[in-house]
Amino acid sequence: MTPGPTSEEELETRLATPSPALIADLAEGRGNIAILGAGGKMGPTLAVLARKALDAAGRESDTVYAVSRFEDADLRNRLTESRVEVVPFDLVAADELTSLPDADNVVFMVGAKFGAASSPSWAWAVNAALPDRVARRYPHSAISAISTGNVYPFVTPATGGCTEDFVPSPLGEYAQSCLGRERIFEFAAQERDTPVSLVRLNYAIDLRYGVLADIGTAVFADEPVSVSTASVNVVWQGYANEVVLRSLTRATPDVFTVNLTGPETLSVEAVARRFGHLLGRNVEIANEPQPTALLSDSRRCMATFGYPEISADTLIEWQASWIREGLPLTAKPTKWAVRDGKF
Repeated sequence: MTPGPTSEEELETRLATPSPALIADLAEGRGNIAILGAGGKMGPTLAVLARKALDAAGRESDTVYAVSRFEDADLRNRLTESRVEVVPFDLVAADELTSLPDADNVVFMVGAKFGAASSPSWAWAVNAALPDRVARRYPHSAISAISTGNVYPFVTPATGGCTEDFVPSPLGEYAQSCLGRERIFEFAAQERDTPVSLVRLNYAIDLRYGVLADIGTAVFADEPVSVSTASVNVVWQGYANEVVLRSLTRATPDVFTVNLTGPETLSVEAVARRFGHLLGRNVEIANEPQPTALLSDSRRCMATFGYPEISADTLIEWQASWIREGLPLTAKPTKWAVRDGKF
């Protein structure tokens, strides 16, 4: 097994080290990259990865813009030190976006999830209204928009997960507003020939947070693990970062849609018991498993971008080591097991 990262610095380096495939893809492209919503959990490493990949591709003169409110001065400084141009900007509060930097390539990763059940209008404003302003600001740019597998219905593991051709059936205001986001970008592609990629992600693993961190910390704390949602997909965030950037080169007015997740369908109980073995804990399983879960078929992603370098089994071992060593966690649960669509 490839040894896992042993510090936040090493983790961030691994998440932001470009593969030869990413470098080759970006070598064929042109222009600046604007990452909207770059201050979130995934954005900073994606921005640094983009900068490193552009440099390796001979595109040192192209700029990576990281756009977010950036209330954390430490994060701003780290990005600036990595030669990412930080643009402090409140995308949600802004009535117009003309002051945003020009860019031939746009990564849209702004999203409202937690709190959507109690404030659905906020979720719709962020997830569906803002994309319209972004699409109008960048009508001729390639846009890679991060979406979610939550737009799909729950299915049995035997199906292999929902393919991109499944008819969306979002449950709850969050998932419905995310489908709204997709429809707005599809409208831009239809009306203005904007090249668009829709990337339906579930669930990225960073070690500081994610499905495996949720399950592993519960096991380590001797807390019961619910298997009501009995199956789940996960993917290494380093791979997810790469696919988001590489999808810019696949963006088209016909809209390229791809499920971004790992090739494995994991049993939650099996994962919990594996953590029990690795962490030296007895595992308490709670609740009865339901026959369906939110699962995505990643064959299009694998065929287009190749398989993740880091397997789910390796991620579980890395996560166990991370937890055992007391390395930093965000303490923000992903709520991946929610079954009623209320976040």
